[in-house]
Amino acid sequence: MVFKIAAIGMLVSVLCQVLSRAGREDMATLATLAGLVAALWLVVGTVAEFFGDVKSLFELY
Repeated sequence: MVFKIAAIGMLVSVLCQVLSRAGREDMATLATLAGLVAALWLVVGTVAEFFGDVKSLFELY
């Protein structure tokens, strides 16, 4: 998961640099927000899976 988040960060970084140099700062900001949402989506999914595993481990219903 760490590598997925790092890959998202690198792609967003390159995309933002390209967009900024092309004069599209607004699109660069949107790309940054989209990368943040994608990374948070991965983290939230993993945390939810973790709590599901803990719940099933202790048989809490």
